[in-house]
Amino acid sequence: MDNMTGRNVGKTCRTHYRGTFNDGTQFDSSYDRGEPLEFVCGAGQMIKGFDAAVADMEVGEVKEIHLMPEEAYGMPNPEAIIKVEIAQLPGSEDLQIGQQVYLSNQYGQQFPVKVTEKDETMITFDANHEMAGKELNFKIELVEVK
Repeated sequence: MDNMTGRNVGKTCRTHYRGTFNDGTQFDSSYDRGEPLEFVCGAGQMIKGFDAAVADMEVGEVKEIHLMPEEAYGMPNPEAIIKVEIAQLPGSEDLQIGQQVYLSNQYGQQFPVKVTEKDETMITFDANHEMAGKELNFKIELVEVK
């Protein structure tokens, strides 16, 4: 974790926010849920740019930020593209392109992937976060600090 400074670092912050892509499409909003998001500022629970924006806000302040992928979910990692023979993965013959499924790693932990390609013999999964590589915009309102 980078050493983040600001009055709210280490404190529990409650924020309302609206997240949009550059084309204006909303991908997330706490306003729609009617419940502010609660997190510990600077603890790595949020993407870097969001954390950094809230670190020095005052309660009642509203801030609009534009984040490059590096401050958000990072760039897509080519190593997170997984090609498997359908014969080796029972049930994979029924999967559709665009479907989200869970695979297990060698330790038995599950992680989400999306089916990106499929032919008669091979299926390709992408384990990158679906927002990897995207620029994100947030309107953030700091509701409470405790």
